[in-house]
Amino acid sequence: MIYFITGGERSGKSSYAENIAKELSEKPMYVATARKWDDDFQKRIDRHQKDRDKRWVNVEKEKFLSEIDFSGKVAVIDCVTLWLTNFFVDTKNEVELSLSQAKAEFEAVAQQPDVTIIIISNEIGMGVHADTHIGRKFTELQGWMNQYLAKKADKVVLMVSGIPVTIKG
Repeated sequence: MIYFITGGERSGKSSYAENIAKELSEKPMYVATARKWDDDFQKRIDRHQKDRDKRWVNVEKEKFLSEIDFSGKVAVIDCVTLWLTNFFVDTKNEVELSLSQAKAEFEAVAQQPDVTIIIISNEIGMGVHADTHIGRKFTELQGWMNQYLAKKADKVVLMVSGIPVTIKG
């Protein structure tokens, strides 16, 4: 089962996804895709880790999610935007290469047996038009990956001001 949870920043995506995971498993996995870019980002990571209690299995994986054994597990992957950023930076902003690498990783995860994935993403294309060429390229990458994930997902939920709106499933 694949859940795709999307929405704007601070729309309630993570808490909604975590609640689903806790309903489905006594020992859910939380996969954080963030790179520790600076001290402020580390504080954000620390805060998120404190929010989760002992029942969570925490895994940090910047890019290669397929290296994780998801078989028979319920896992929250948070988030696609930070995960794609890692591909985008490492490919020197190559949209097509980043997209193909991310899709291949997702497919490898989704094909593992008895997997329940709750994947979180941002809807960055609904906001202000990016000021820079690189920003616009990343918005395209994010939009294409979101479309891909939404097609693959069994259930798609758009979070709006803390309210889940079911789009699919």
